Amino acid sequence: MSKNDPSSAENTGLLLQNTYQEKLADCLYSHQLPATFLRPELLQFNEKLALQLGLNLDYFKTEAGIQFLSGQDRSPSVKPIAQAYAGHQFGHFTILGDGRAIILGEQKTPSGSLLDIQLKGAGQTPYSRQGDGRATLSSMLREYLISEAMAGLKIPTTRSLAVLSTGEPVYREQEHPGAILVRVAESHIRVGTFQYAAYMAVNKDSDSSYNGIVKQLADYAIARHYPELNNYDADSRYQEFFKAVIKRQAFLIANWQRVGFIHGVMNTDNMTISGETIDYGPCAFMDTYDPNTVFSSIDHQGRYRFSNQPVIAQWNIARLAECLMPLFNNSPHEKSDKAMAVAEKIVAEFKSCYKINWLEQMGAKLGIHKPEDPDNTLITNFLMLMQVHQADFTQTFRILSSYMTSPLADNIENNHATYLTAQTKALFLSDGFAQWQKTWQNRLALDPNFTVQDAIALMLDNNPAVIPRNHEVENALQQASESNDFTKFKAMLRVLETPYQDPGEEDNYLTASFPEGLPAYVTYCGT
Repeated sequence: MSKNDPSSAENTGLLLQNTYQEKLADCLYSHQLPATFLRPELLQFNEKLALQLGLNLDYFKTEAGIQFLSGQDRSPSVKPIAQAYAGHQFGHFTILGDGRAIILGEQKTPSGSLLDIQLKGAGQTPYSRQGDGRATLSSMLREYLISEAMAGLKIPTTRSLAVLSTGEPVYREQEHPGAILVRVAESHIRVGTFQYAAYMAVNKDSDSSYNGIVKQLADYAIARHYPELNNYDADSRYQEFFKAVIKRQAFLIANWQRVGFIHGVMNTDNMTISGETIDYGPCAFMDTYDPNTVFSSIDHQGRYRFSNQPVIAQWNIARLAECLMPLFNNSPHEKSDKAMAVAEKIVAEFKSCYKINWLEQMGAKLGIHKPEDPDNTLITNFLMLMQVHQADFTQTFRILSSYMTSPLADNIENNHATYLTAQTKALFLSDGFAQWQKTWQNRLALDPNFTVQDAIALMLDNNPAVIPRNHEVENALQQASESNDFTKFKAMLRVLETPYQDPGEEDNYLTASFPEGLPAYVTYCGT
């Protein structure tokens, strides 16, 4: 390409690669052009993320740039695919795939990493089944808002580069404006991708092209996400890969618990090998602390409730182990007793790995610099107090630093706490809190090299002032999708970009819960 070519890398910043389709068996994907959209319109563009990707901001505000972001660029350098994968959905194994998502390519960033650029809502694929492959504007704006909030909270996540209107209606229970989300991820390799590869290896073993497909996928995942593991010999490389995935997932889930995030649909196809949070459908943030909180309309048994997220993560990890076991045995078709024993031992490590992460992160929320096992009791006792008083999870931890030194919370109204719920105030005024506070202060005093001010700074760095409050999210999405008014949506994005800072005059984002009299908050797997 010449520099005069408007689609050249010099003008666009695009350096797309296609290693997934070049290095992996073609049963793992299908070539798929996005649907044709006659009037795509750029509604939201993440300029800071675009710069990190090395993209030319000016180009993506032009018609040609919008054509790329909406999947309308048919130039040879763009080789879109839809990925195949399987998954346990609410415990039941199903063959799946990208039913409404298409990867345009892998952008090579200025730092040298490869990041998928994927379109959601870009039309039907071979995996759509009975779906139309489209997405509603409201659901795509939701993922943009929540994924960027998670990034602000310093939690591993896929990112959102843009939302575009397709100019076409999408029909669900009623007519909705259609939209595309442009998503960025370290990759879209999931536990479900390995399940699909393992399924193909077992059920298509008469076809030689499927021999070693799980090993091929594992080698690719290692090269892309864990290149340091290539230093290990073949006998231990795949075990170390499995351990590395466990470590990232344990860190991720502990972070979810730290901020009260409930994913809502932790199927194995929604667990990435990279350790990123992916797919923001029926997700929400907990207001009142209750370990049994469920928001998803389809989670009738509470399988994915807040307290069960670590358990489900380990269950999902066990499904990955089933796929990798032949590699532990250094045989593509066998799962020996020895490989089974190795897999079970490594799966069991998830629990201890998660507990270490949880203790460190929850300890930091209480200002404890180097928490130890006995601190579990201090943390769980405080959580029990919160549950008994039905206190707000985010508010309680954020305001706690105000009572680092005071014997009782008798001045609660003067401590930036006019937004606190009555239940949260009741907690701080209770005898139970006063007794717990003394134990807490005694614990902090055990570390003489870590001052009160150090503890407060640690707490403020780990206890967000602002989360995507469910009622504010719904109001912003409704105004944007129904009235084309993005004022509130953009204001929320600004505040959520720095959630550990007090929002100042925009303190309405600190308010918990839906207004009284409204039904309990419910989320849906809306498309």
